[in-house]
Amino acid sequence: MHYDIHGNQATGAETIILSSGLGGSGGYWAPQISALSKSFRVITYDHTGCGRTGGEVPENGGIRAMADDVLSIADGLKLERFHFIGHALGGLMALDIALRQPGRIAKQVLINAWSKADPHSGRCFDIRIELLEKSGIPAFVKAQPLFLYPAIFMAENPQRMAAEEAHAIAHFQGKANILRRIAALRAFDVDTDLAAIATPTLLIATRDDLLVPYSRSLRLAEGLPNATLALRDFGGHAVNVTDPDAFNQTVLDFLS
Repeated sequence: MHYDIHGNQATGAETIILSSGLGGSGGYWAPQISALSKSFRVITYDHTGCGRTGGEVPENGGIRAMADDVLSIADGLKLERFHFIGHALGGLMALDIALRQPGRIAKQVLINAWSKADPHSGRCFDIRIELLEKSGIPAFVKAQPLFLYPAIFMAENPQRMAAEEAHAIAHFQGKANILRRIAALRAFDVDTDLAAIATPTLLIATRDDLLVPYSRSLRLAEGLPNATLALRDFGGHAVNVTDPDAFNQTVLDFLS
C-alpha cells in the first residue's frame, strides 16, 4: 500500500487515516491536509489498484478486503487506535472495521455513506457501468463530476473539471477494478448490525447529493448508538471538496 504521512510527528500525536471513495486516490483529500495536520498526524493512501498502489481488488473480497488494507497500514505504523475519515466507500470500510475490531477506531467520520445501498444509488451505478461497457473510459470519466459535484460548482470551475477529467483518464484504475469496487459497494449490508457499533461517529451528509440520498445518513444516525448527524443543504457528494472550510471545521470540532 502506498501511503503518505502529513502533519504532527510528535510522540503521542493522534493519528487520522483518510480513505476516499470509488476513485481510491489519497490525493482526493488535498483540501483537508493543511487544516487537519496542524494538530494530527494524517495518513492518506491509494487504494489497491489505484494511484501509486498496484495490484487489483480481489474478485470476491468486497469491502472487507479494502478494510484489511487500512488495518495493514495501521498495523505497519503500530497504531493501537486511530481516528478514521471515510468518504462513501471509505465510510463503509470504517463500519466494517468497527464491527470486527471494536475500539480500534477512536472516532470516525462518515461522509455520504450508508449501511445498505439505496436503489437510487444502484441506478446510478447501472448508468456508470453501461457507460464504461458501451462507451468506454472517456465517457465514464466525463460523467464522473455529475455524481460528485453540484451543477453550480461545475459551472464555476470549468478548468478544474477539465484538469480532473484529463488526470482521471491518464490514471484510470482499470475496468476490472472499477467493476469489482462497484460490486462491493452494492453488496455491502450491515443495516441490522448498526446497534453493535459503539464508536463515536460524525455523519456528514448533503441534501443535494445526486449519488447517495441523504436518507441513508438518516438511517445511520437512527441505527448507530453514538452518532451525530451534520446535514447540509449544499455541497453534493464531494462536500469536503466543494465546501472545505466548513467541512474541516466541523471535523475538527468533532475530533477535539
